[in-house]
Amino acid sequence: MIDSPTPSTSSAPISAEPTASDPIPLEPLHGIPDVIETPRGLSRALAGLAAGVGPIGIDAERASGFRYGQRAYLIQLYRVEGGTWLIDPTALPDLSRLADFLRPHVWILHAANQDLPCLTEVGLVPERLFDTELAGRLLGRERVSLGHLVASELDAYLEKGHGAADWSTRPLPDSWRRYAALDVEVLPALQAKLAEDLLQAGKMAWAEQEFAALVDAPPPPTRLEPWRRTSGLHSVRTRRGLAYVRSLWQARDYLGAQRDLSPGRLLPDSSVISLALDPPESLAVLTGRKEVSRGNPARHRRDWWAAIESATNETDSQLPALKATAQGPPPARNWASQDAPAALRLRQARAELTLIGDRVNVPLENLITPETLRRFLWTPPQQPTPESVEVVLVELGVRPWQRELVAQALCDVLTTAAIEAENLEEPQ
Repeated sequence: MIDSPTPSTSSAPISAEPTASDPIPLEPLHGIPDVIETPRGLSRALAGLAAGVGPIGIDAERASGFRYGQRAYLIQLYRVEGGTWLIDPTALPDLSRLADFLRPHVWILHAANQDLPCLTEVGLVPERLFDTELAGRLLGRERVSLGHLVASELDAYLEKGHGAADWSTRPLPDSWRRYAALDVEVLPALQAKLAEDLLQAGKMAWAEQEFAALVDAPPPPTRLEPWRRTSGLHSVRTRRGLAYVRSLWQARDYLGAQRDLSPGRLLPDSSVISLALDPPESLAVLTGRKEVSRGNPARHRRDWWAAIESATNETDSQLPALKATAQGPPPARNWASQDAPAALRLRQARAELTLIGDRVNVPLENLITPETLRRFLWTPPQQPTPESVEVVLVELGVRPWQRELVAQALCDVLTTAAIEAENLEEPQ
């Protein structure tokens, strides 16, 4: 069972909205905290947290869109009676003492799958957690952003606005530190309220299975061709054009890692696509193109030209395929043309599972993830029985509470869809 402090003893400083038209934003408990950048400061944080009670609210801020990668540039922690602490992991690369302290405690995070990778990167790995966003989904809340949950569950107003900022900036402005502190100070009270509602709804066991799955989740698989995620790639329809995209993407990614800059700041996706569709014939022609006329793109035009030359010189056998190497079922939109019976199964399954989701007040994507549903239905068990369906769902990582709700419905869909498909194939 997740430790759940009662709202009366664990509430963060929550200020109710006086009116819908004039909300008063929450303010940090003890003013705006400073950023901890020294081992001595980390010792103070550990002592403060050790004096607190209950689970620990944790958040992390990145610099996506500014720096290369997804590493954390600020880690926020709050514990009732233990204070609010903002820690700079770039100034304190050794956080082993913090990791050792945090490990046995319940962590409260919002949208844990977003923050766990960068926390793991600095050695902070939970044994138990409570995800307030996921709890809100299991309870059927219509809006599950942190700001919306604070408003609906705590009747308070959490001012947002700096989530997409460049958190590698130093020193951090006061308004950013205020934002960072509040993001964790609301978590214990929010967790207590949602935990109470999960218990009343009979869904705490479901939540605990989901939280455990987050803790145990393996790292995401490495993409075979990450360059294919370039925005606008659908407009490139030749193998040579794809070679230009690949070469420019790889050059941009290398430079981004070297300079610790987001690759998109060096050369936007739109420019990559434009150069791939109409590649220049020389460095001089490239220099005159608007895509590299100023800023970072202009400073690295020789690198872009080298990438274009490399793609131009590739032999036919070296060119990328028009379609990506399959890593699972094709997109659902293509099923009707590629496998009509599979498309029928998917359509019927979505309809049946939507009814179940409505009945238990859980979104379809939390009842079973879209990717899992596609994998199951693209290659279902040849002989659909409750036992064979259960085996495949276990292999796909579907949790017990989910299997209890969806297994029989999926078995029925497979049986019905197979009969309908046979009828369609019979001669008239």
